[in-house]
Amino acid sequence: MKNTFILFLILFVSLNSDAQTTIFNSLLQKHVSNNGVVNYEAFKKDEQKLEIFIKYLKNTTPNTSWSINKKRAFWINVYNAYTIQLILDNYPVESIMDIKKNGTSAWKIPFVKVGGKTYTLDQIEHEILRKELFDPRIHVGVNCASISCPKLANKAFTEENIDKELTNLMTAFVNDKTRNKITKNSIEISEIFNWFKDDFTKNGSLVDYLNKYSSTQINSNAKISFLTYNWKLNRK
Repeated sequence: MKNTFILFLILFVSLNSDAQTTIFNSLLQKHVSNNGVVNYEAFKKDEQKLEIFIKYLKNTTPNTSWSINKKRAFWINVYNAYTIQLILDNYPVESIMDIKKNGTSAWKIPFVKVGGKTYTLDQIEHEILRKELFDPRIHVGVNCASISCPKLANKAFTEENIDKELTNLMTAFVNDKTRNKITKNSIEISEIFNWFKDDFTKNGSLVDYLNKYSSTQINSNAKISFLTYNWKLNRK
């Protein structure tokens, strides 16, 4: 009976394009808190359901007719689903930085399969999302499974919700005092704003970008420094 149910779900996912996020969304709702903390131990017990979604991704090629938002939502979901799978495959693990294969880091392991092609996490982030589907907010959409990362959204992205959700995530991240310390004249901010500074300063300064989301308006000449990144796992 259990195998029959699994086969039915696989068939449902393969036939219904709207179902690409249904299973993943339910898993995120179940195992990720509102603050982005993941219960990997409980998630591991639901690996079979995650595998159904992963199977869908393996067999899905993004259509050129898809809107930018649909493509962006799809690829961010890909990144996050495979990152979770990577953690579960190596769990228990203290940090994603501890995961290596043939001397390469987690982001350079070619294990992400989409539409019959194989990618690394780096390829998805840098070659697809940052180049083809650029939006600085993707940096709060993709999740690196670490404490200093912007929180992992506990819902899957869709064509309809991605614009609002990325804005909400960026607003929450910028104003999160555990990840960014902001005053009018001095800011200590996440290394993400340093590593990807070019993405955030295409239309102004870094302060200009932060002021779009910060509840505290920052002076243009504010002192800027960057916080040490905590790579420990974002687990419960």
